[in-house]
Amino acid sequence: MKYPLYDLSDKEFELLVVSICEDILGAGTINFSEGKDGGRDAKFTGKANKYPSESQPWEGKFIIQAKHTGKSIASCSDNDFRTILRKEVTEKLIPLKNDKKVDYYLLFTNRSLSGVEDPKIEDYIDENIGVKNVVFGNDRIQKWLRDNPRIAKKHKLDRLLLPLQFYEDDLRDIIIAFSKVDMQVSKIREIRDEISRIDVEQKNEINKLSKDYFDLVLKKSYSEFGKIRAFLEDPKNYRYKEYYENTVADLNEKIVIYRGDYVTFDEIFSYIYDYILLNSIQKLKDKRRLIRVFLHYMYHNCDIGKEK
Repeated sequence: MKYPLYDLSDKEFELLVVSICEDILGAGTINFSEGKDGGRDAKFTGKANKYPSESQPWEGKFIIQAKHTGKSIASCSDNDFRTILRKEVTEKLIPLKNDKKVDYYLLFTNRSLSGVEDPKIEDYIDENIGVKNVVFGNDRIQKWLRDNPRIAKKHKLDRLLLPLQFYEDDLRDIIIAFSKVDMQVSKIREIRDEISRIDVEQKNEINKLSKDYFDLVLKKSYSEFGKIRAFLEDPKNYRYKEYYENTVADLNEKIVIYRGDYVTFDEIFSYIYDYILLNSIQKLKDKRRLIRVFLHYMYHNCDIGKEK
């Protein structure tokens, strides 16, 4: 589960960051009032509680910056973020360094941060300012919130959660593994012919799946159904079959409970697709077609949705 932090306001995200810093640095974290912050959303002076570790905490003058975006899919590699970062360094952080007001710089953002981009940003700040610095992207912040639910509760982050949220990592791992395998054409054709005999017209009517969606979107996934079943039935993929069964159990329960929030099943497909892609954009960006394919297979195989 991940909180959609892009739905927070800039100030709400800033206050969330301050709460995290109160935990990892200390209660002496000071949040600045709205207005020109001089390159600081918050600061802390002293020995950190437990950062970067409890055994060897940093000690000195910490500058804390929160950079929030309202874009659901935003990355630290985006050009606009690079522009923001350059401006922070030249206009704010260098003067603070010259005035000896910063020893450590902590930058928090709800953007995704890749393992490639992370060291580039830290090296850029270090080369231009000469202070130790860390960039905390969305995944790191989400981990803090999972490990410290009291922080999430304090900021009422549950209000951001939408009905059909579920543990999407299993399906992500299935898709990645599935995309790497080759299978015998004859075996796939045999299973596909068996699947094609399933009558879905009544299922579509019961679940309110539109004819346009079925004809123009779902049917395009048919060619992969035989391969998916062969993949899941292969004994060596038993772990992924367990992932699949757990996922459909979670999804089916959510759909049953919140079905009334969606007029058509088309909307349910669209929502689940967006949710999975949003939370796994770095790993599934080039495989995002398979997200729909697997969801369509679940539906056609009567793993999700009403059968009668």
